[in-house]
Amino acid sequence: MRVLSGIQPTGQPHWGNYFGAIRQYIDLQENNDGFYFIADLHALTTVRQPEQLRENVTNVALDMLALGLDPNKATLFVQSHIPEVTELTWLLMTGTPMGLLERCHAYKDKKEKGLSADAGLFTYPVLMAADILAYDSQIVPVGADQIQHIEVCRDLVGSFHHEFGETFVTPKAQTLDQGAKVPGTDGQKMSKSYNNTLPLFGDVKKIRKQIMRIVTDSRPMEDPKDPEGDHLFELYQLFATPDQVKAMDAKYRAGGFGYGEIKKAVAEVSEEHFDTARVRRGELEKDLDSVNDILVAGAKRAREVAAEVVGRARQACGVG
Repeated sequence: MRVLSGIQPTGQPHWGNYFGAIRQYIDLQENNDGFYFIADLHALTTVRQPEQLRENVTNVALDMLALGLDPNKATLFVQSHIPEVTELTWLLMTGTPMGLLERCHAYKDKKEKGLSADAGLFTYPVLMAADILAYDSQIVPVGADQIQHIEVCRDLVGSFHHEFGETFVTPKAQTLDQGAKVPGTDGQKMSKSYNNTLPLFGDVKKIRKQIMRIVTDSRPMEDPKDPEGDHLFELYQLFATPDQVKAMDAKYRAGGFGYGEIKKAVAEVSEEHFDTARVRRGELEKDLDSVNDILVAGAKRAREVAAEVVGRARQACGVG
């Protein structure tokens, strides 16, 4: 199956991104034709510093390759390197009802909070639909909060087909398994919006300091503690083996320990988990030309597919 996913380069990918999405994208490359793009055009709605955006794009590419994306199995490319996508966005936008976009969560939520919203945010779902349709994508793995955008895409396909005839592959959403809760350093859901994230890579000592500053309650050391719902325990079990989780569960229920001990355990298991990827990333950083070659090759393949799709769309609606 042709699987498509995009990652916005709006900052450092964090533990929540990895467990909620990235590791599953990489798993999907094994038995599918994966198309993975770095969504720099989407990121323009929030990142307005050119050099920062370019740096973010490079870092996302390094992270994906270090974590196991194999360019021999999947296609990795940068969104803006495929001009056919922006052309397809316009072809779709000419038939997109305003009301459909007004009901989309990102725009609606911002308006309800009294915040200003630009045209980029308003038309974001149409660009996302073009991203999906340009590569004849069959499966789009998304979190539950993104399913609406796939429904918008399917609506736009239906409208286009009604007016111009069968042109696109109609995609289906595959809801990602987000059962593993990834709390941030303040106990809330880990999110860049809350400034409570833990990065996948970077200075190990700095990340460990962030872990040691995780907010906890003030229960005495000697008190037994229930691991259920404890955000330190939830972080620990993301990385630990079943035997390690069982032992930590028993430690919580017995009491007689300080949270600093658990924080150190979280740091140790997380460092071990990402150790191989961290070494790989360091090697890739020293050979950015090879990383660029991977992105160029990915864009070449992606453009070949997108050009054929956009050619069908042009022919269907009488453009060119």
